Amino acid sequence: MMARMTFGPLVDGDWLEAHLGDAGLRVVDCRWRLGQPGAGERDWEAGHIPGAAFMDVDRDLSSEAGPGGRHPLPSAESFEAAARRAGISAGTRVVAYDEAIDGGATRLWWLLRHHGHSAVAVLDGGLAAWREAGRPLRAGREEIAPGDFNARPREDDSVSADEIQAGSFTLLDARAPERYAGLAEPIDPVRGHIPGAINVPFADLAPGGSFLPAAELAGRMPAGELVAYCGSGVTACTVVLAATLAGRDARLYPGSWSEWCGRGLPAARSSAD
Repeated sequence: MMARMTFGPLVDGDWLEAHLGDAGLRVVDCRWRLGQPGAGERDWEAGHIPGAAFMDVDRDLSSEAGPGGRHPLPSAESFEAAARRAGISAGTRVVAYDEAIDGGATRLWWLLRHHGHSAVAVLDGGLAAWREAGRPLRAGREEIAPGDFNARPREDDSVSADEIQAGSFTLLDARAPERYAGLAEPIDPVRGHIPGAINVPFADLAPGGSFLPAAELAGRMPAGELVAYCGSGVTACTVVLAATLAGRDARLYPGSWSEWCGRGLPAARSSAD
């Protein structure tokens, strides 16, 4: 496979290996495991792409769980400090990766764009493809020179629960089909989905960690003003990225199902109780 010639919104392993060590490039490991705090950082310490910083989904890419859901957006101040610790500055090109497009990398991609930093890409295939290709890994921690990133949040790339109730959006539910249908709910207290939402499982858009071609992604995006949600606003970022690759705009509902059902808002199910 030939290396991609342009930067973002995806890069492949050939491109990244060729550019490792470039001035102005920061690689960020965003691996995480739902319900296992600290697991991603332990994985990073065990072996990561050389020079990669680490940003934690729970600590750096979210704020404390509460009424706003299980992974509310971090405050601008908190995210700015975390991005600086990861060595990100105004002119930095950032490549985010996780294990196999399982939410962490696309969450950082979305947050950086949300704060006005467009020079960000996700490693297609994730660390799984990097590892399978026999590319280099390094264990231990990294000495990361702090950056000078400034967070400037946008207001046009996300929606609230109240806006969903008042608007006419095309809602894309990124969760697995059984959770969408209300057949199972292993995490949140209520089964089902937001009434009217269409199920577009994030894992189907990047099977095995590699995104489908743009034309196939476009075929999976319905008409309308797109808003993506999931359980807590992490894996829905993968749907936003897929829409971008397909040439579509999509906004994020950060609170997602965990906020929606926590507020007692209406739930639809595809199965009988």
